[in-house]
Amino acid sequence: MRSRRDIATFSLSFLDCISCGFGAIILLLVLSKTTEPIILEGIREDLDGVVAKLQKELFEIRGETEVVNRTLIGKQEQLSKDKQRLARLQGDISSIRGEFAAAKEESAVKNTIQGRLATAKQDLTAEMQRLLGADYQRPQSDLTIGGVPVDSEYIIFVVDTSNSMRDNSWALVLRKVSEILDIYPVVKGIQIMNDMGDYMFSQYRRKWIPDTPGRRRAIIDRLSSWSPFSNSSPVEGIYEAVRSFYSSEKKISVYVFGDDFQGGSIESVVNAVDQINQKDETGERRVRIHAVGFPVQFGHPDYMRVSGARFATLMRILCDKNGGTFVGLNSIRP
Repeated sequence: MRSRRDIATFSLSFLDCISCGFGAIILLLVLSKTTEPIILEGIREDLDGVVAKLQKELFEIRGETEVVNRTLIGKQEQLSKDKQRLARLQGDISSIRGEFAAAKEESAVKNTIQGRLATAKQDLTAEMQRLLGADYQRPQSDLTIGGVPVDSEYIIFVVDTSNSMRDNSWALVLRKVSEILDIYPVVKGIQIMNDMGDYMFSQYRRKWIPDTPGRRRAIIDRLSSWSPFSNSSPVEGIYEAVRSFYSSEKKISVYVFGDDFQGGSIESVVNAVDQINQKDETGERRVRIHAVGFPVQFGHPDYMRVSGARFATLMRILCDKNGGTFVGLNSIRP
C-alpha cells in the first residue's frame, strides 16, 4: 500500500508571486508619492497669487469706498444746507405773497376809485352838462394839467431814440414818460413806439396795450435800455400812430418826445397829418397831438441848432392844429 505524500499549503513559487505583487504595489506607491509635492507646490503658488491679487483689489475697493463715503457726506451736508435755504426761501415767498396780496387788494381799491374818478372826468357828456345847467363849466384843473388836456382814454408815446437823445437826455425822457403816465391814473389802452414807428412790444403791434400797473412798470423798464434805429425825425412815428389808431369812437392823445427834425417840408407833414386825423362832427380832431421838446441841439454850435428849431416849429403847428400842447424844456437835466 502506497503511503500518501504530504501536500504543502504554500509552495515556493506561490510565495515568489505574492512577494513580487506586493513589491510592485509598494513601488507604485513610492513613485506616486514622489510627484504629489510638486503638484501641491504649484497649486499653493497659484493660490498665493490669487490671494495677493484679491487683497490688492480689496485695498483699491476700500480706497474707492472711502472716497465715495467722503463725497456722500459732503453731498449730504450740502443737501442739508440746501434744505435749510429752501425752507427760508419758502418762508420769504409766503411773506412776499402775503404782502403782494395785501398790496394787490389795496391797489385794486385805489384803481377802482381812480378809475371811477377818471371815467367821471373823461366821460362827462353833453346831457350831463345840460342837467347841471347851461352856465356849468368844468374847472380848468379838471381839463388840463400843466396846460396839457387829460381827457383822453388812450395814450400813445412816440419817442425819438436817436443817439443825441439817448446820450444827452434819456434819464429825463424816462422821468417825463412816468410823469405823463401819472396824470392818467386809468386809461383804456397804452401804446409806445419810436420816431420811426417801431413798436416797443412787437406782440402789440397796432393793438392797444392793456393798462395795468405791471404794464406801466414794464414800459419804463424796457424804455431804459430801448434803442432801435432812428433817423432823428418824428414824422414816421406820428404817421403810424395816427393812421393805425385813429377812431371816431375813441379819445386818443399822442405824446411826441424829440429834439430835432431833419426831414423835409414842415408844410407837407402838417398837410399829411390833416388828411389822416380827420375832424369829427363837432369840428374837433379825435387824436390830440402833444409834444415835449428837449433842448439837446441848443447846446451845440449854431449850425446844429437849426434842426432843433425846426422840431419846435413843426410840433408847435401840429399841436395847435390837433388840439394838443407843445412843451419846450429849458434843460436836459432830470
